[in-house]
Amino acid sequence: MDPAPDAANGRLRYRTAPSGEERTSDPRPVERGTFEALGLGRGRDGLVYIPDSAPTRGLPVLVFLHGAGGNAGRELRAVVAAADRYGVALVAPDSRGATWDVLEGGYGPDIEFLDRVLDRVAAVLPVGLLAVGGISDGASYALSVGLANGDLFEAVVAFSPGFAAPPTTHGRPRIFISHGTSDPVLPIDECSRRLVPLLRRGGYPVVFREFDGGHTVPPPVADEGLGWLVRPGTADAAGD
Repeated sequence: MDPAPDAANGRLRYRTAPSGEERTSDPRPVERGTFEALGLGRGRDGLVYIPDSAPTRGLPVLVFLHGAGGNAGRELRAVVAAADRYGVALVAPDSRGATWDVLEGGYGPDIEFLDRVLDRVAAVLPVGLLAVGGISDGASYALSVGLANGDLFEAVVAFSPGFAAPPTTHGRPRIFISHGTSDPVLPIDECSRRLVPLLRRGGYPVVFREFDGGHTVPPPVADEGLGWLVRPGTADAAGD
């Protein structure tokens, strides 16, 4: 079955609740401090994590996307400690295939699943700030989907991305990008050092962090990224 036209263009149909409203229609709240299944798919599904430090209203939510061949459980380990520190809820869907749809022929299945994920999240969480992020292929997809839906996502957190490929752009989300200077998988010169100037010329506010290391997310970088997410002025003030 062909994807809906919006999904084929990378556009999510989900929209947040009107200001001051919270959608909490599902009677089964997500328990804090535990990893719970999304419950939306067999085999490949995803996880939700709400730290004990999370606020009860206006919850910052980061939709976090795994790398190629990965899954939610493997990748969340990189950012859980930072999420605990800053009270950020993590929503980590599994891609429908081995990696995200745009790398396997075009937008469609993963966009449609992300819509289902966001509907589920909005039913059980008091969503405030909504952001998208990821690692490696997940970071590339987060940038692509984030730029295509910048009228929905306030921010994008991309750890070691390779590219951004939005078919259309909407809004101007703020962006945090990190990359290791000795990354053997997605070399920094071919990826983030090329991508960041293009984004800035496009008018996007970008914080870029290079670090000594490879294709990874060091704890201090994860901490800065999620800290910037909830307190954007801290990283901006530090400069690149």
